[in-house]
Amino acid sequence: MAEIMELNEVEVWDGNMAASQAMRQAQIDVVAAYPITPSTPIVQNYAQFLADGYIDGEFVMVESEHAAMSGCVGASAAGGRVATATSSQGFALMVEVLYQASGMRLPIVLNVVNRALAAPLNVNGDHSDMYLGRDAGWINLCTFNPQEAYDLNLCAFKIAEDHDVRLPVMVHQDGFISSHTAQNVRPLSDEVAYNFIGDFKPLNSMLEPKKPVTYGVQTEEDWHFEHKARQHHDLMVNSVTVIEKVFSEFKELTGREYKFVETYNMEDAEVAIVALGTSYESAKYTSDIMRSEGIKAGVVALRVLRPYPHEQILKALENVKAVAVLDRSSPNGAFGALYNEVVASMYQSNNRPIVTNYIYGLGGRDFTLEDIKTIYLELVENAKANKPTTPLQQFIGLRGPKLSFF
Repeated sequence: MAEIMELNEVEVWDGNMAASQAMRQAQIDVVAAYPITPSTPIVQNYAQFLADGYIDGEFVMVESEHAAMSGCVGASAAGGRVATATSSQGFALMVEVLYQASGMRLPIVLNVVNRALAAPLNVNGDHSDMYLGRDAGWINLCTFNPQEAYDLNLCAFKIAEDHDVRLPVMVHQDGFISSHTAQNVRPLSDEVAYNFIGDFKPLNSMLEPKKPVTYGVQTEEDWHFEHKARQHHDLMVNSVTVIEKVFSEFKELTGREYKFVETYNMEDAEVAIVALGTSYESAKYTSDIMRSEGIKAGVVALRVLRPYPHEQILKALENVKAVAVLDRSSPNGAFGALYNEVVASMYQSNNRPIVTNYIYGLGGRDFTLEDIKTIYLELVENAKANKPTTPLQQFIGLRGPKLSFF
């Protein structure tokens, strides 16, 4: 029996510690892991908790991130509660196995501490790895600070393990800006947190010889299409109901509310920024400043990146005149991925705001108050002209002359 850890009502944790504490409270059966900056402390903390007797489970140190996710797949198929963490190049090495996990409907939780992809080598945060895995069949939850890294890990286990879903879940947080920044976090007690998640209920466990099952079968053209269509519609799209239910139960338990799409100052907004991750909080602060100067500025952020919240995006932006979608990943000759998805949604709207794309913060470059002010002021000009007055895509915060592609 694992030891109970006595926690204060308010702890000072960084995002990595917050995530690892939630994993500890979930009493995971197996963590298979390989270290990589800036996610290493999550699995390192977990290993320490195990060594100190706070966990009754197994920590498997493997030779690569591909092996880490492979170990998670095996342990989950065998009927265990399973999780791990990674970043950047490690995430890229996992990609092959990510599709295996989702296609086999294995409820693994993966903490992704978002970091730039090489080359050039960079250990700081951007959303390149998040974008790389967004279509791998995993539910994607986005956090903006350490408290949310803790909360959404608890929610992730409950969502993934629901027998109407049984899909793996990624919990994203920005490398260093969240993962290594200490803030006040209000944790639940070990007992309350575990009871919220509930006991793990295996489904189709490979360790039940009286009920033999097969994982990872070969289907080819006769059934592959049907499997993928069912995974997309019956599982991913319909997971919306379960995610909403879990968020509602978590609010009832803690008073902390999570939505598919978070909004700030959007009730009468005429211009808005759409963002992911910690940039949401920076944009909120700047929005208040712009309003003090007479500009009706708002902010929208996706809490759930997959399944993509099309209807909620439509609702959030239904009355604005101009929108800036921020992408923290190099698009390499295209519009940003988030921009493309928001534009696809707004094309179905009766309101057709002017939507422009800003590439920012690559490799950990600071996203400053002045950058955000500049974006809002350019949105005001777009709204007045009812057309783009700047290129459709810009790199904001870049040294040297402005760059644009479209």
